[in-house]
Amino acid sequence: MRCPHWRRVPLDLAREAREETAAPYIDRAVQCQLSAHDEGEHFGLLTDTGAYATALWLRWHGTDETELVVLPDCPVTAPGPDGEGCCLFTDHAKQHTWEDAPEEVSCTN
Repeated sequence: MRCPHWRRVPLDLAREAREETAAPYIDRAVQCQLSAHDEGEHFGLLTDTGAYATALWLRWHGTDETELVVLPDCPVTAPGPDGEGCCLFTDHAKQHTWEDAPEEVSCTN
């Protein structure tokens, strides 16, 4: 089950994200993509960076601490010859997206 926490993207960070990437549009709010948790940091996917195997994420903790972070993609794939790739970042906590809820997870923006 995915984390139920959402966060509005501050306007200054949305502008910065558009300047740093080729993305014409940045969502105004993002849901944490990690497995369900209440404590610690939350990560919402904003867009691919354009650089190979990296993405731009909104990281937040509590109500005041919000920042943009560029993180490398998680390289782990599900077992089997057609193993689905994880849609998170390297060294993320808990489960990979294909372990969490495969029918609900999508790597597309």
